[in-house]
Amino acid sequence: MIVPLLLAAATSLAPVLSAGSWANAAGPPPTENRVTIVDVFTFSCINCKHVTPELQRLRASYPSRELAIVGVHAPETAEEHVHANVVQALRAQDITWPVRFDDGFGVWNAYGVNAWPTQLVFDRHGRLRATYVGEGYDAELERTVKSLIAERT
Repeated sequence: MIVPLLLAAATSLAPVLSAGSWANAAGPPPTENRVTIVDVFTFSCINCKHVTPELQRLRASYPSRELAIVGVHAPETAEEHVHANVVQALRAQDITWPVRFDDGFGVWNAYGVNAWPTQLVFDRHGRLRATYVGEGYDAELERTVKSLIAERT
């Protein structure tokens, strides 16, 4: 389901990039002047696992100076709250982009997320431009990314 932007309380990347702990990076990745996909997920969610190959494909298709991907791990189960389990799952699922822990659901709440997975797509200026909830939106996500990368203003 594509969600209208009106549901999101935050419309910039600030909640994602603010202070927090990261599972597999020292801190947030560079996002300035890049289209940025924020993937809100939890590691054992099957729908989330179905989205990962498309994110990997997009990451391989566009240079890092054009596209950034940031994961936000919002745990559902007790097992998913254990940071070591998250790190192990990221390795097993070959998720190599930076992933932020969102144990307290601060990022989740800032954007009005209500389901796993949710992809938030930001333009080069850090403005939220599209939200995809669930899986099966690979073509739409790619069209959005391509369109936003083509925008130069």
